[in-house]
Amino acid sequence: MSNAPVYEIDPAKFAVDPYPDLKRMRAAGPLVQVPQLGATLMTRRNDVFTNEKKIDIFSSWQPKGLMTVLMGENMMRKDGDAHMSERKAIFPTVSPKTVKEVWRASFEENADRILDALAPMGKADLVRDYAMPLSAEALKAITGLTNMHFAEMNRVSQGMIDGCANYAGDPGIEANCHDCTASIDRHIDERWEEARTRPDHSLLSVQLRAGLSQSQIRANIKLAISGGQNEPRDAIAGAAWALLAHPGELALIGRGEATWMQAFEEYARWISPIGMSPRRIAVDHEMGGVTLNAEDRLFLMFGSANRDETVFDDPDEFRITRDTSQAIAFGAGPHFCAGAWASRALIAEVALPKLFGRLKNLRLDPDRNVKFTGWAFRGPLTVPVVWDA
Repeated sequence: MSNAPVYEIDPAKFAVDPYPDLKRMRAAGPLVQVPQLGATLMTRRNDVFTNEKKIDIFSSWQPKGLMTVLMGENMMRKDGDAHMSERKAIFPTVSPKTVKEVWRASFEENADRILDALAPMGKADLVRDYAMPLSAEALKAITGLTNMHFAEMNRVSQGMIDGCANYAGDPGIEANCHDCTASIDRHIDERWEEARTRPDHSLLSVQLRAGLSQSQIRANIKLAISGGQNEPRDAIAGAAWALLAHPGELALIGRGEATWMQAFEEYARWISPIGMSPRRIAVDHEMGGVTLNAEDRLFLMFGSANRDETVFDDPDEFRITRDTSQAIAFGAGPHFCAGAWASRALIAEVALPKLFGRLKNLRLDPDRNVKFTGWAFRGPLTVPVVWDA
């Protein structure tokens, strides 16, 4: 373990609201050691931005890491040529052109269908009733697992997310994660032959055409599900909540003084749905007077970096006209989120404008509270809303 200053946390309180602790960590130094997480945390924006690219020191290859053990060795847990070759193989699925010409139409169709069913009801939970099914239907198409029910897509994604953040070693969480990955494998098995004989733009199909091994294909689909369901779901519901809770910001969009894309980008900075990415220290390294030892566990804290007060003015405020060009919600190095284009299209071009355009006088339910949770992955548990049906 490194000799970084020790910073103690209350894990339960940290999950409810990590930002006060993260602010104190940034003030304590470039690196802090958190015993409750068994890791050294890098919390300042410029440090994260610079060092994420140094894969020879801060390696994504973690053969004993939770993600690798639970989901298989996917491309996110590889570096250099091994990573880039698989990233190139999946590009036909997630390229800006494919998002625009293939996926965008299905995003719109699903949003319209879901909103048509919701509109007469006058109330809903945006997480459960809108963001979750919309995100899951998008992911079914993109992965090729069209045989999976949207609720099961949400379940298996959450199970893997919980498993990958299970640094306390809860056996129940681990067992549930294994059950979720087994479900994904069964659904892949059912779609394998059709994806091979009737090629399309799905992740399963393009990986088969690229000649990736079965283990690579399965691991990368699990990776896409772990990052492609919960984060868009949480960003759709969370960004909607942020706009409803800050009516002055929403009014800027109505007056044409700001865009839905600006709202999404600012939300992703303010409440980073992916708050952390783990790294393995590959070789002994010194940084800011702290010695990091080979095989140490280090977390790149995106959620902290995006609230760094030396980079962003009033970082704890939600302001959609803010310059977010320095934010690193999607990462900053070779592991920059491959699904970023799909996420932006789904959330900023479809989910948010259609939601506010379809439900008249949409507002937060005054009788129910909105609660957020998580630090490695963060989002709202519920967003109760009402509107004029």
